[in-house]
Amino acid sequence: MDKHEGRDTGTIRLDDPWYDALAVGWGEGEETSQPTPVPGGGRPAPGASDIYLEVQRSAAFQEVRARYRRFVVPATAGFFLWYVAYVVAATAAPGLMARPVVGAVNVAMLAGLGQFLSTFLLTWAYARHARLRRDRAALDLRWTVFEQERGQDRTRARRAGR
Repeated sequence: MDKHEGRDTGTIRLDDPWYDALAVGWGEGEETSQPTPVPGGGRPAPGASDIYLEVQRSAAFQEVRARYRRFVVPATAGFFLWYVAYVVAATAAPGLMARPVVGAVNVAMLAGLGQFLSTFLLTWAYARHARLRRDRAALDLRWTVFEQERGQDRTRARRAGR
């Protein structure tokens, strides 16, 4: 998608691969659920689901999913343990949590604020990880699917014109 200047800078260009991509062909009859037959008894053209299954089986897709899991699973487990530790400490060690740190601020208040801080840090880390490790590869996969669907549409148009 190219950037452009002028009055229409906020509009979506039609060559965007995800412009109405999820709505195209869904629920529009049986022709989208079955592959288009080839005249002369040849092999039918692959449907959109075949393209998506092919991409899902690809090494590039598996790598994107693995990168996602390598971040999300430990981050979720760590955050959950931190939250459970806070709750357990608040219920099992009220004396520790009530210990003053500075003035009226006690350990429980600092730990509670730490929960908010860790949420923001985890959100930042997730966004950074996605930007640096997954977004480029995911975008390449999107364009691959878009090009395969576009080629499929061209083939159907040529066959319909015969």
